[in-house]
Amino acid sequence: MQNNLTQQPTSISGRIGAGGKRIVDSLVMGLSSLRIHPNVLTLIGMVINIFAMVLFAKGIFLWAGLVIVFAGIFDIVDGEVARRTKRVTKFGAFFDSVIDRYSDLLLLLGLIIWYAKIDRIFYVGLTGLVLIGSVLTSYTRARAESLIPACKVGFLERPERIVLMIIGSLFDKMAPVLWVMAILSNWTVAQRIWYTWRELSADERLRKRAAAL
Repeated sequence: MQNNLTQQPTSISGRIGAGGKRIVDSLVMGLSSLRIHPNVLTLIGMVINIFAMVLFAKGIFLWAGLVIVFAGIFDIVDGEVARRTKRVTKFGAFFDSVIDRYSDLLLLLGLIIWYAKIDRIFYVGLTGLVLIGSVLTSYTRARAESLIPACKVGFLERPERIVLMIIGSLFDKMAPVLWVMAILSNWTVAQRIWYTWRELSADERLRKRAAAL
């Protein structure tokens, strides 16, 4: 008699992960059968995040966090739907990346509006610093990878930022979350600047040695 060919997860986290995967797979299958274009799913995710932005701007953080979680479903499934329906394109990847950045910045804009309304100017500036770090985290990678093969170093990329915003919203801890995001996102930018300098300097030394031979 054979052992179980498919091992069932025994831990609670494993079961939750397996259950989540089944839900995502079902959604992907349903959306693929409807032939919904993956770019449409990407846009839907951003529209849902606009609702989260409005909730942030009104100070309704708990519901904003739940809306971000819902929007994240579309962020997860759009790429898989593209693969299932054989609609993976370079433009699709580009479009997804651009719309994701719009979503991120809209959420932060909602926070800026809220802090301005309640006259918390310090947190307006802090959220602005998070916004700058978020933009430059993406920009430094894109610009660096036009010069070197890859630049993926750094503590805080988009998935981590979204998770932190959800935690801050759901558990009423947005102030400390903004501190963490402001420091680590800009630290990530500094890491990428240093890494790119190091890689380009090493490449320049190699070229000089080759020229000297």
